[in-house]
Amino acid sequence: MPTFPFPGPAHHTALPPARLGAGGTRILSGVPYASTMGSRPLELDLYLPPQGPAPLTLFFHGGGWALGSRQFIGYDHAGISPSPFERMATAGIAVASVDYRLSGEATWPAQLHDAKAAVRWLRSRAGEIGVDPERIAAWGESAGAHLAALLGLTGGHPVLEGDVGVTGPPSTVAAVVTWYCPSDLAGLAHDVGADPLDATSREARLLGAPPASVPELAAEASPVTHVSGDAPPFLLLHGTADSLVPHVQSERLHAALEAAGAKAQSQTFDGANHIWVGAPHAGAAALDRTIEFLVEQFRQAPSQAVMEPS
Repeated sequence: MPTFPFPGPAHHTALPPARLGAGGTRILSGVPYASTMGSRPLELDLYLPPQGPAPLTLFFHGGGWALGSRQFIGYDHAGISPSPFERMATAGIAVASVDYRLSGEATWPAQLHDAKAAVRWLRSRAGEIGVDPERIAAWGESAGAHLAALLGLTGGHPVLEGDVGVTGPPSTVAAVVTWYCPSDLAGLAHDVGADPLDATSREARLLGAPPASVPELAAEASPVTHVSGDAPPFLLLHGTADSLVPHVQSERLHAALEAAGAKAQSQTFDGANHIWVGAPHAGAAALDRTIEFLVEQFRQAPSQAVMEPS
């Protein structure tokens, strides 16, 4: 049998060349961080400050676990220059905007396995990229906020760790920011006034069945289940008029974190629906608050100082 020179895993390849972004930032697009058999390579985009090693936040996009991509961070920020990720990088914090498998490609817990794989890959290449492997946070919106919260709450959980991509480095994060986070999948249908047995709901497509019919799986996939006093600092942002993920979902997670003795801050935006629709300044204010929070968290970490946000 002849030996064929098939290429190795995409996540072992060299980094692509960087292009210049706003304020001297550097952008590396389409960087593979993991490969799964029979699926597309999983990719992320890097937004790096002019100087390193820099602290890092991963960003996970929304889309009900079924839609979206790493290039999208909501309509409020579409087409804005500098982009939200460039703004974060000019504040001294690198960003890795991450694609993950959608529910039409794989069901839970594949999405969290991918998120954890991204953290491990970034730690394994931290010196080459120019980021600090000890100062890593997670940030996400909607479905991506769900993944960011779970990254903060399930470090060291063997079943949820997975073996996608690089294994070995930890997938823990030091801080979490969530925008309109679905934190309790079993309660989501009740919160929006929907049929809990609807097999076409976003959460049912994620789990492969309605949460009401698989309560243990729904609990496993819910951030509120995994709250403990060891949770990293959380910032939860949500609109009071959110009709897709009602803000009681963030309130529930915030209450659980406080009850466990974890550090958690919560802020609501009056009149803001999902993705900040209906509140013209909410998106900009949420981004400002996110940068402020992460700068403060990383400043407290025992490593290189972070620049002030611009």
